[in-house]
Amino acid sequence: MTARTPRLSRLRRLTPGRGEDGAGRSGRRRGATPKVVALGGGQGLSASLAALRRITGDLTAVVTVADDGGSSGRLREELGVLPPGDLRKALAALCGDDDWGQTWARVIQHRFQSQGDLHGHAVGNLLIVALWEQLGDPVQALDLVGRLLGAQGRVLPMSAVPLELQALVKGHDPARPEEVDTVRGQATVALTPGEVHSVQVVPADPPAVPEAVAAVLDADWVVLGPGSWFSSVIPHLLVPELLDALVETKARRVLSLNLAPQPGETEGFSPQRHLEVLARHAPKLALDVVLADEAAVPDRESLADAAKRFGAAVELAPVAREDGSPKHDPELLAAAYDRIFRMHGRIGPWR
Repeated sequence: MTARTPRLSRLRRLTPGRGEDGAGRSGRRRGATPKVVALGGGQGLSASLAALRRITGDLTAVVTVADDGGSSGRLREELGVLPPGDLRKALAALCGDDDWGQTWARVIQHRFQSQGDLHGHAVGNLLIVALWEQLGDPVQALDLVGRLLGAQGRVLPMSAVPLELQALVKGHDPARPEEVDTVRGQATVALTPGEVHSVQVVPADPPAVPEAVAAVLDADWVVLGPGSWFSSVIPHLLVPELLDALVETKARRVLSLNLAPQPGETEGFSPQRHLEVLARHAPKLALDVVLADEAAVPDRESLADAAKRFGAAVELAPVAREDGSPKHDPELLAAAYDRIFRMHGRIGPWR
């Protein structure tokens, strides 16, 4: 990355992080609300963040960096940068509901439509990458974008290097339904017609972003999911330092399940099957609460048994949109998180 200019260096010094005075971005006294860290990527993480920003003023998103498709994939291949797309989506989800927040959310999500090289690129992706090149520091650049947007929380990449996702998939080639192949690339794994058995990342021992590790260790609550199970949720468990932090943190941990299996990646998965897969990838991980939509759990006893292996209780709540789509309603999800934090959390100053 290029050296930062004097002007941008000054802006970097002015950009707030978690706040040197102990306050979060909202300006609230630290400890006035629960410190929450949400991990994931894509639309699942966006749904969780849109809910969580309604109930806490101290929120950090830790985002996967394995995307290799679309605008992110093109920028990653051409410039060697972290894929910015999921980071952009997280920032948009943290924008406020006022005119400023909603205007900027639309701007950074806007994609160019043309016959040229700009076609398909998102404005926010270009903005993030430009600041990465100017500042030479991905974390400080994301903090600056968050300040511009008035984001109600902080967004961090989970790793300091772009990762490649690899999966063992049975029946990836429909002509060979019983054979297991290695499938490479997040975009390919997410759309595979086969059955994903396991995933790994390359490099196999990627460095975690120190600020992400610190946020997990300092949190009151850690939220994992919802989202694409193999390509957005599990990758966080494949970064050794981040996994160690998730195992060692004194924070309570809640796993938020998807509303429906994802075509391709988790086709035919029951809610408890999602937990079984998670346990195979991170056998030392403990959970406190598993959150699921009550209408998406046909076998409550089996889900409760799977949750017990993590030491977790199951909380069922209506969190889906009323239109019948497999998408979370931000207000309903916020209410569910708030109830969990109050019922299962330690006595804290936010109560």
